[in-house]
Amino acid sequence: MFIAVGGALGHMGKAVTKLAEEKELEVLGVDIRADSSMQEHQIYSSFSQLPGKVDALIDFSSPDALSGILSYAKCFHVPCVLCTTGYSEEDIHAIEAASGVIPVFRSANMSLGISVVSHLVQEAVRMLGSSFDIEIVETHHRRKKDAPSGTALMLRDAVCEAGGGTNGTVLGRQGNHSARQPGEIGIHAVRGGTVTGTHDIRFLGEMEQVSISHIAEDRTVFASGAVQAALFLKNKGAGLYNMDDLLSERLGY
Repeated sequence: MFIAVGGALGHMGKAVTKLAEEKELEVLGVDIRADSSMQEHQIYSSFSQLPGKVDALIDFSSPDALSGILSYAKCFHVPCVLCTTGYSEEDIHAIEAASGVIPVFRSANMSLGISVVSHLVQEAVRMLGSSFDIEIVETHHRRKKDAPSGTALMLRDAVCEAGGGTNGTVLGRQGNHSARQPGEIGIHAVRGGTVTGTHDIRFLGEMEQVSISHIAEDRTVFASGAVQAALFLKNKGAGLYNMDDLLSERLGY
């Protein structure tokens, strides 16, 4: 199986390449920083330069690369695993349109654990009700560009789907008019050090608190999820898939 890896020279791209090769998959890299002096792996500067069709592509680059990725994937009917965060609404619409033609797997977080956490959060919202305030705190390494994280937004959406967050989202708090309003969700971003990724969802009630947390100890967990997603898309029809679909197939429900 041939896999193209977008953002191949980045930390995540290298992790995906290493893991894919350990699983005896063939890898072609794509990265705008590629040059002819690179000998360890064949790396191209754009998807349009790839020598024909691959069996799947995994992208951990940036939203700027989306147009080229979707053009290549639709042209050759290649399943896509999109792991990048920070997509605009226009990007999301383009992804949804492409999923009508090709299989697209998209998740703001490729860890299986975060998918489980998302379900636990929804159960907590339903069981605790509106009497508990909800705050999300996410922590990442100093190099992360987008804030809040895509995972924090994904968890916020899970809260809303379960009936919480009826009064919108507040990104951080400052000033003299920051008293919490009923039904809102607060999201706070912390950046520093080499933290791979930590997400804490806090339910704060009268004289008690409930917390649900996920800690990613190494980026390999995201690489593993991405490779599993690429294998999952094999022989799938056009459509938009996510980690819930992968887990449902694995667990048989």
